[in-house]
Amino acid sequence: MQLVLLASGIAVIAIGLSRGYVAARGALAPLARDGDPTRAAIEASRPWPMRPRVREFARNVAVSIGWIALAMYGLFLVAAAGTAGS
Repeated sequence: MQLVLLASGIAVIAIGLSRGYVAARGALAPLARDGDPTRAAIEASRPWPMRPRVREFARNVAVSIGWIALAMYGLFLVAAAGTAGS
């Protein structure tokens, strides 16, 4: 049982951290470039929460936090494997 908990915990940590990193990188990528000036002017006329870049950023941050929370569950599984052996 200890080996199963340890292996699944390490797998969940690896998957959660890698997917969380990809989602965080996707959230920050639109902020790194200016984009098309015409599209930026159109987006500036919209209310702040309705802008596509803001919505995409918020969605990617939420997804990243979810993946990192899953990685933290993997840490719990690894800790449970350590206490199961004692």
